[in-house]
Amino acid sequence: MWTIIKFDKKSFKIFKDETSKILGKNCKFYRPQLILQKYKNNKIINFKIDLLNDYVFCYDEKFKEKEIFKYLKYTKGLKYFLEGFRSSQKEINNFINYCKSLENENGLITKNFFDNYINISRDYKFLSGPFLNKIFKVISVQRNKLRILVGGLNTTIRKDEFLFNPV
Repeated sequence: MWTIIKFDKKSFKIFKDETSKILGKNCKFYRPQLILQKYKNNKIINFKIDLLNDYVFCYDEKFKEKEIFKYLKYTKGLKYFLEGFRSSQKEINNFINYCKSLENENGLITKNFFDNYINISRDYKFLSGPFLNKIFKVISVQRNKLRILVGGLNTTIRKDEFLFNPV
């Protein structure tokens, strides 16, 4: 059974090790990550970010028993367990499978993750490229291109060249 855990980013390794000691070797963690590019001093710098910020998926059959949470409750690095995970197992599995289907050979999620969610009525924020952290509005969506409005600039960009997120 999958559960969703909010953790302290500084002590994730300690949390993972202690949780694995309590649950055993069959415990699996899934922490989807993206690779982003940032321009700094005219150089492109690659860095990883967590897709879910400070949440992680954890799988173990012992999560079916409510008693196990008493042992994990005071694990270093644990903030809390997200409620409602028992009734959402199908959605959690679908989301994890979707993320895994978009991973590259290094286990990092590709830019295609955001392609299905482009909506003309929403504002977006660039996560990479020369427009980093700029907010834009989508005017129209074509197959591989987006017509956008950034400030007063009306331009066209390719979907696969930039990462962006809804605001």
